[in-house]
Amino acid sequence: MDLTLTREQEMLRETVRAFADEVLKPRAAAFDRSREFPLDNYRRCAELGLCGMMVPEAYGGAGFDGVSYVIAIEEVSRACASTGVILSVNNSLFCAPVQRHGSEAQKRKYLVPHARGEKIGAYCLTEPQAGSDAGALRTLAKRQGDRYLLSGSKVFVTNGIAAHTFIVYATLHPKLKHKGICAFIVERGFPGLRQGKPEHKMGITCSGSVEIVLDECEVPAENLIGQEGDGFKIAMATLDGGRIGIAAQAIGIASAALEESLAYSQSREAFGRPIADFQAIQWKLADMATEIDAARLLAYRAAWARDHKERCSLETSMAKLFASEACMRAAKEGVQIHGGYGYINEYTVERLFRDAKITEIYEGTSEVQRLVISKEILRED
Repeated sequence: MDLTLTREQEMLRETVRAFADEVLKPRAAAFDRSREFPLDNYRRCAELGLCGMMVPEAYGGAGFDGVSYVIAIEEVSRACASTGVILSVNNSLFCAPVQRHGSEAQKRKYLVPHARGEKIGAYCLTEPQAGSDAGALRTLAKRQGDRYLLSGSKVFVTNGIAAHTFIVYATLHPKLKHKGICAFIVERGFPGLRQGKPEHKMGITCSGSVEIVLDECEVPAENLIGQEGDGFKIAMATLDGGRIGIAAQAIGIASAALEESLAYSQSREAFGRPIADFQAIQWKLADMATEIDAARLLAYRAAWARDHKERCSLETSMAKLFASEACMRAAKEGVQIHGGYGYINEYTVERLFRDAKITEIYEGTSEVQRLVISKEILRED
């Protein structure tokens, strides 16, 4: 495994970074305050081919590899973390399962427009009483002729406020637990689907997180992904890939915190000298830089494994765990380096601190990642 970036990957980084600095970064604070879904950001990202990065060109995607995907999500998130997760969800949680598990008809109807960025996808797994324990979900699926009727509610649905299409997980019967879960492609206009309350969050404020309510929502039988009972396996495999996207997002947030801290520490003076001259600040910066680099390498390894291995839970969980916790430490130290100014929302590190925390929670909390890692290493013994 060679993690040296190719010329094409270097060019991608340069292109996305320039775009992020020019288009996304100047808007990020305003979107954070307004909580408005950044639809124009999404459309501009679509023009660069960032909405279906790993989808083959035959299905409307860009045909990039996993490492290229990490590079792009990092650079976008460095400028606007909300836009980063919007792209991650469409790429990893919508396009990926349709590409890997969907029928040819489903790929033609749903994968193509979402990979092109003409439509926005969302992922509906978490429920009010079923988060980390996905096998305990209560949304019911009942077969009725040539359709299914879905009833239940989903929460924390990123992109939900603007999504055209949702992948919804429901169970044929709660007593079946994991074995009864199914995955469905559900369009916003299907009878019985409605948008519930928006989630007013601490950070990542404009990613359009809402509740989705299903009241005997009518879904054509051909919109079942795979077979009945395949849903849990599809969900877990999908989250393996999704964790790579969140690791990349975390690296982007942490990188922004380091950049802001470097600039501030070199301009802010105390006792007649820049605070960057003091060892206490230098060591914080050194730790931030080291952990960011380590997280990036773990993410690259996880992306490579996703491209080349059948199972990559160990690599993706390690990358997500380390990157998210390194991100939180970098954001915290960024605020500390800024002192009182770090607590004021006019300074970017205040937003980065709020954005960082969720990376330790969604797509599997740090505690869940440690459970996955421990099971994987015990399996190897």
